[in-house]
Amino acid sequence: MKAEYVRNLHSNYVRLLLEGKPEEKKYQYCILSRGGIKGLLPCSLRYMDGGAYLYYDITSKQNLVQFYQKGSISREWLLDFMSSFRRLQRELERFLLREENVIWDPRHVFQDLENPEFSFMYVPYCEEESSFLRFLSFLVEKVNYDDQELVECVYKMYEQYEKNGETYLQEQIFKDAKALEKKREEKIREEKKREEKEEGEPIQIRKTEPVDTWNVSAPADVQDSGTPKKLFGFFENMKGKKTKEKERREEYQESMQQLISGYAVAEETEYEEGYGRTTFLLQKPEKKEQTHRLYFVDGRKASELSTTNLLIGKYKEKVDLYLADDSVSRMHARILRDQEDYYLEDENSTNGTFCNKTRLQPYERKKLEPGDELCIGNVVLLFR
Repeated sequence: MKAEYVRNLHSNYVRLLLEGKPEEKKYQYCILSRGGIKGLLPCSLRYMDGGAYLYYDITSKQNLVQFYQKGSISREWLLDFMSSFRRLQRELERFLLREENVIWDPRHVFQDLENPEFSFMYVPYCEEESSFLRFLSFLVEKVNYDDQELVECVYKMYEQYEKNGETYLQEQIFKDAKALEKKREEKIREEKKREEKEEGEPIQIRKTEPVDTWNVSAPADVQDSGTPKKLFGFFENMKGKKTKEKERREEYQESMQQLISGYAVAEETEYEEGYGRTTFLLQKPEKKEQTHRLYFVDGRKASELSTTNLLIGKYKEKVDLYLADDSVSRMHARILRDQEDYYLEDENSTNGTFCNKTRLQPYERKKLEPGDELCIGNVVLLFR
């Protein structure tokens, strides 16, 4: 299935080229063109240059692959997604549409940047397999591995779908997600009770006998436990490590002094006749890696391109370069580094991304050269 991104004056689209001429009077095409199905991207059938295309409106939305190039998927995100998925199932049942025709490729699942809503692409009478397993693989890759319960839930979903197929998506997957939500609620309640208990308990001050820290011998009852011996052994080891570290540090400082002087000093060596002395060569400094930067037109530095993925926009919590301008989208553009080359990529922005006054299509990449002028909405940046 061939997908490409296009834009017109006011909207951005992803379009699919259909094989052959579709029977547009059939039920699924008619119901989709009518619109108003919650959870599905607005869709229209168009003909261009002898080909039939389905156009899906993705204005102000971001596909999941682009959205999660950085960061990880949280428990809250997964619960919001499962809620949207459940609503989608009910809408498909209501309009007698087949769930198998939903495209589960993460590149074709879109998230609204203003609210936790998700939109899906539906292809009428689609014969290509669109397995939910591909989407679950994306979750396994992007899930927040600091949340153990979330990770266990995602892996369980993956295993259960592999084992039971589409039947797992009817009820059980939502029960598994609900269990994750219950665990979160229980955790919140436990933390709240703990805080209330700590606030209600009076502060108790424990009296302790003063300890003579200068005396090596510890009290008898403590010695019997063996704890001080372990501590003393630990400190002895630390002392030995510090001595070695000091020696290494002195050697390092000596070698640095030699480098600063331009050459390394060697001990004098007696040479036999017929052999000359080796000439010392000055050590040339290593070539520093060149770092490119973005500048505003007034000469101020906007950002240093020291990372391989710089996201530009006004989604303050998500972007790397924040631009507080009404013409800038929340996730507007990226600058990507591939070895020594830099590329500008539009992130399905509303007002467009321009390189030297040429507008990029949604998700199109353009190689940058020093001196290029970038327009992010109305904000002009220079690539140096």
